[in-house]
Amino acid sequence: MAANHLGSKIKRIRTKRSMTLKDLSEKTGFSISFLSQLERGKSSATLESLKKISIAFGVNPSYFFEENESSDDQTNSFDQRMEEHNIYYKDLGTMVRRRDFAPLLVILKPGQTEGNLITHRGQEFIYVIEGTLTIRLEDEIYTLLPDESIMLDSTRPHYWYNYTEKDVKFLCVSSEVKGD
Repeated sequence: MAANHLGSKIKRIRTKRSMTLKDLSEKTGFSISFLSQLERGKSSATLESLKKISIAFGVNPSYFFEENESSDDQTNSFDQRMEEHNIYYKDLGTMVRRRDFAPLLVILKPGQTEGNLITHRGQEFIYVIEGTLTIRLEDEIYTLLPDESIMLDSTRPHYWYNYTEKDVKFLCVSSEVKGD
């Protein structure tokens, strides 16, 4: 069910923006076949694929986890998890519709060690709450422990990893990506 929810969200925003699967493929580097399977719930998203699709659409990754897009109850902060995809986000900024930055609580499950470096406009501030987070920024590797932070230029290739046997919980505040 979670896969269908994610897939339908991806398809909805893609068609709303009059994008074909080929257009999305060109923006993300993913095959048309993979994107089609993802939209139909036949394939699972990874952290990397979700981030690249979010960037292609110009939306925050938490968009795909929102329960009710039309809800006027902005005090409700949904616990946005997709266990099937092993991706956990909680948007902490739901009380403001038009924002310049996006505060997200992110949980990386143990062993989330795959993913290619990505880039996008803006900056990211990352503060580790629990666990050990590994960040690759181009050829540099940073290991952050609880109460440690880093701020980076998101136009530089980067990615987050969890090489441990425990969840890593961290706050990521990034420049809000403006939609088309």
